Amino acid sequence: MMLVVYLLFTMVDTTAKWLIGLGFPALQVAFLRYAGHFAISAGIAATGQTPLRHPKLLLIVLRALLLVVATMLNFIAITYLPLTIISAIAFSVPIIVCLLSVQVLGERVGPWRWGAILLGFVGVIIVIQPFGVDYHWAALLCVVNAFLLAAYSLLTRYLTQDVETQTLQFYGGLTGTIVIAPMAYAVWEPAGTWPELVMWGMLGLCAWAGHEILTRAHNIAPANALMPISYSYLIYMMASDILIFALYPDAIEIVGASVIVLAGLIIWKRGR
Repeated sequence: MMLVVYLLFTMVDTTAKWLIGLGFPALQVAFLRYAGHFAISAGIAATGQTPLRHPKLLLIVLRALLLVVATMLNFIAITYLPLTIISAIAFSVPIIVCLLSVQVLGERVGPWRWGAILLGFVGVIIVIQPFGVDYHWAALLCVVNAFLLAAYSLLTRYLTQDVETQTLQFYGGLTGTIVIAPMAYAVWEPAGTWPELVMWGMLGLCAWAGHEILTRAHNIAPANALMPISYSYLIYMMASDILIFALYPDAIEIVGASVIVLAGLIIWKRGR
């Protein structure tokens, strides 16, 4: 299930990059991703299977907003950067979660995990290459995106204790659709061919399905067992870069990504 999840997320990012390359604005693409997601969630809610009222509604909406902003930044970064770099920086999220868990959740972190946190940020610097000729400002958007996703992850961990998955899915799609709609309308470009319309639909369908299967996988197995499988995402994204966009990662990017993965695995191992 987790391998399918990260394949679906790769399809979302690949489709977004392809559409942006065709000339569709990043904000329009982000809107399409959420509008499709919301259409599916609203259809399920119409059957009466989704509890829409909850005492933690403000936190549910805040969680959705974190993901909405992260998605917009991610799609803007996709315009300029290879998918391999974006996914490599995204793997700093478990490292940031470990860092924030000390401050937010009061969890104890030993010297091994503190060392892994530092190692992970070294890996991010290697990938970004802030002082190299290949540096691009969009990489900073990925770093901000990673912090937003880390906060989203912590809030999700808290809310899933007593909030239905379908409720989170519904408000996630609704919030993204409402927030991005005015911006998307201002830059809207109509689809010219039916393959473009198919890709429009794929964005929302793959995003919704990915989050749905991800949640179901976590209901079956503990997060510690699933976390290492998430690194399949990097393999998928690298394959997409090479096969679809003819973008090959250089040695520095591979080294930086490997350092981030190593740091994440150390945190995972010590967390067990």
